[in-house]
Amino acid sequence: MGERGTIIMTAMAAATLAGACAGSPAQAVTVQRAPFGTMPDGTQIEAVTLSNGHGVSARVISFGATLQSLKAPDRNGRSADIELGYDDLASYVSKPNYWGASVGRYANRIAGGRFTLDGKSYQLPLNDKTNSLHGGSAGFDRRVWRVASVDQKGSVTFEFDSPDGDQGYPGALKARVTYTLTETNELKIDFDAETTAPTVVNMTNHAIFNLAGEGAPGGILRHRLTIPASHYTPVNAALIPTGELKPVAGTVFDFTHGRVIEDGVRDGRDPQIVAGRGYDHNFALDAGLTRTPKLAARLEDPASGRVLEVLSTEPGVQVYTGNFLDGTFLGKSGHLYRMGDGIALEPQKFPDSPNQPAFASARVDPGKPYHHSMIFRLSVAR
Repeated sequence: MGERGTIIMTAMAAATLAGACAGSPAQAVTVQRAPFGTMPDGTQIEAVTLSNGHGVSARVISFGATLQSLKAPDRNGRSADIELGYDDLASYVSKPNYWGASVGRYANRIAGGRFTLDGKSYQLPLNDKTNSLHGGSAGFDRRVWRVASVDQKGSVTFEFDSPDGDQGYPGALKARVTYTLTETNELKIDFDAETTAPTVVNMTNHAIFNLAGEGAPGGILRHRLTIPASHYTPVNAALIPTGELKPVAGTVFDFTHGRVIEDGVRDGRDPQIVAGRGYDHNFALDAGLTRTPKLAARLEDPASGRVLEVLSTEPGVQVYTGNFLDGTFLGKSGHLYRMGDGIALEPQKFPDSPNQPAFASARVDPGKPYHHSMIFRLSVAR
């Protein structure tokens, strides 16, 4: 389908979602602030809930600048929380699993937890066997962010100051995350950072979705996923990219025209699926790095009709099908999360970019701020 056809389809779907809310009139986005619990050291955690006039709402908490809940109506106007996670702060603190968190400084894996910048080597914590994952053992997902500002028109900005040497990374980094909900059913997330010394930065949101509703039977296996990427980055046994950009054509990684997830997620004939225990791979988006957000992935649940489009300015999107959920995570409303119960679609730089010269650079220098803009766009299909 051409670009014009895609735009028309998206507009029609957005209009359908607006009409799915039992004819409720359009209203301005409302903002509510409330406590969400207390950290072991006594620090108060705040929740900010953004709600529009079409039944879409997003709750964000200051622990990890985390998207704790995202609610949307189905084709019949029935609302459900479509994001996996916990109901209480204590679980987020004691049972970390990156649910909806803002991850950094470097999202995804860095091989051996090491990289070299301007001739100097840096060692990061090894919190993923032989790798550093999502910024280390005390990454941005484990930190208390301050609520810097709340715009009553529908946005909230969180800030966190990461000192020089934090988790082994050079440079003092001032990080910001802004969530904005619109009346067109888009949740925009903007990541910004400024550094005092050359460093590497790769921030994203780690929401894990089930469009049928978190905890709904069957998980995401019948969801249909489309990714505009003709290549992906295969990984080794440690789930680190080999450096190759491999064509998806003729493989279970071909989502260019849409594919039901269960058609490939357990295909033991593909060694990459075996290595990741499912999909846990980065897709190289055909559009590459862009100035404005472009489509990175489209997810549709045929049962509920809910559609999620992920847009981003970054060159890659990591697809993770909840392969390490083992039924021991007691989530919202008493649901036990198991393998395949959710999917993460994480726009970002490619994994291990600091050690892969052929990949887009993750370097950030003083006076040249980092910025990543992404969007979760919700609609329904009839």
